[in-house]
Amino acid sequence: MSSSHSDQYINAYMNFIDQSPTSYHAVAVMADELRQAGFHPQKETDPWDVRPGGHYVVRDGAMIAYVIPPQAASPSTTERESVGKHSPKNKHNGGRHPAYRIIGAHTDSPALALKPTPQSTTSDGWGQLAVEVYGGALLNSWLDRELCVAGRVVDEHGAVHLVRTKPIARVPQLATHLDRKVNEGLELNPQKHIHPIWTVDDDSADIMDIIAESAGLSSEREIFGWDLKLVPTQKAATFGAQSQFIASGRQDNLSSVFAGFHVLQQLGTDSIPGDDILVFVANDHEEVGSGTRSGAAGPFLEDVLHRTAVALGYDADDEARMTARSVCISSDAGHSVHPNYAERHDPDTRPMMGRGPMVKINANQRYVSDAVGEAIWQRACEAAGIQHQAFVSHNAMPCGSTIGPITATRLGMVTVDVGIPLLSMHSAREMSHEYDCWALSEAMRALWTMDSLEYGQ
Repeated sequence: MSSSHSDQYINAYMNFIDQSPTSYHAVAVMADELRQAGFHPQKETDPWDVRPGGHYVVRDGAMIAYVIPPQAASPSTTERESVGKHSPKNKHNGGRHPAYRIIGAHTDSPALALKPTPQSTTSDGWGQLAVEVYGGALLNSWLDRELCVAGRVVDEHGAVHLVRTKPIARVPQLATHLDRKVNEGLELNPQKHIHPIWTVDDDSADIMDIIAESAGLSSEREIFGWDLKLVPTQKAATFGAQSQFIASGRQDNLSSVFAGFHVLQQLGTDSIPGDDILVFVANDHEEVGSGTRSGAAGPFLEDVLHRTAVALGYDADDEARMTARSVCISSDAGHSVHPNYAERHDPDTRPMMGRGPMVKINANQRYVSDAVGEAIWQRACEAAGIQHQAFVSHNAMPCGSTIGPITATRLGMVTVDVGIPLLSMHSAREMSHEYDCWALSEAMRALWTMDSLEYGQ
C-alpha cells in the first residue's frame, strides 16, 4: 500500500463523511465534484444523453453516475434517425454487445428523523424535539452526543434547500445514581427515552425558524415540506498505535459510496479499456428496506440502464444480451470479528480489520454472492494487488442483507456482495481500518478497468 496515496484517500474519505450528514448532502457533494470532473448532469425529464464520457443523474437522496466509452457511444443526433439494429456501432468488437459494470452502494445510515410536529415543552420547562428512529440504530450510542438537524426542505415553489444547523440538541442519559442497575442492562424506550433536549424555559424558541435560516429562507412559513434528521456533529478522526483506525458515524455505508465515487471521479472522462459501460449507483433507504423510488427496490437503476441502451440504439433483444453479460458489485459494510464477543462470529471464517474487503456469503441468499461472482471479485482483488477475505454469519445468529439480492432480482445479472469489516455497526461512532477502506476502492478500480470480465454461462 502506497502510504502517500492511502493517506490522501483516507483524508478525502473522512472529509466526505463530514460533508455528508444525510443522503441528500452526500449526493450533493458527489454531484458537485463530478460536474467539476467533467461529468454531464442528466435530468430524468430531458432526452437521454449518451455522448462519450461521464454522466450523472440524481433522484432525491440517490445518484447514478455512468461512463460511456467511445466504442459504445451513439452516433450524433443528426445521424440517430438512420441508425438501425445492424448499424456499424452494433458490430464493434466482433458484434459483441457492451456490458454494464455496476458498483452499487447506499447513501443512508441510521438516524433520528424529525416528526411532523417537531417540538414540545414539558411541564418543567424542557424544550424537546420529537423524533422517530430511522433504521436499526444502536440507540445507546446516540446518548450524550451533540446533534444537529440536517436534511432538506422544499419551499412553495418546489425548490429544494439543504439544511445543516449548528449543534442544537442532545439526548442525556440518566445518571447512574438514579439507575443503579444500568450497567446490568440498559433499556431504552424509543418513544420515551429518545427525546432530545434543545432548550429550557424558552417558549419563544422555534426549531423551524432555525431550520429555515439554515436553508436560506426568511421564515418557517416558506417551508412546505421536509426530510430532516438529527445526526451527531463529531467529526471523523483516526486513532490507534499507527492511527490506523477510523472513528465516525455513517461508515455504513459511506465507506462504499466514497470508494465507488472516488474511483469513478478519478477515471473521469478518460478512455476506458474495452467497450463496457461503467455504472455507479448509490441508492437511498437501504436501512429501512429499500422500498422507495430512490431505493434499490424501486426502478431507478433499471430506468437508467434501459434509457441508456435505448439511447445507444439497442432494441429489447440487444438490451437483454447486454444485461446477460453484466456484473454488479453490491458493496455494503459488514462485521469484523469483535475481540470481546468472539463467540458471536463463525468459528472458522474470521474476517479481521486490516486484512482487506470481504466477500459476503450466505446460503439462504441474504447475500447473493455465488461462485461466478466470487471469482470475478477475486480477479479484481488480485489485479489490484490487495488482501481480501470472506464473511459468513454464525449459524445461530440472524444475517443481515443488502441491496445485492434486490438488484439481482430486479435485473437478473450476476451480483456479488462485498464490503469492509466494521466494529460498532449502526453506532453513532463506527470503527473501520484505513487499509480496508483504501483497498476496497482499489478493487473497484480494478473491476472497472480490467480488460475483460467474461465468465462462463
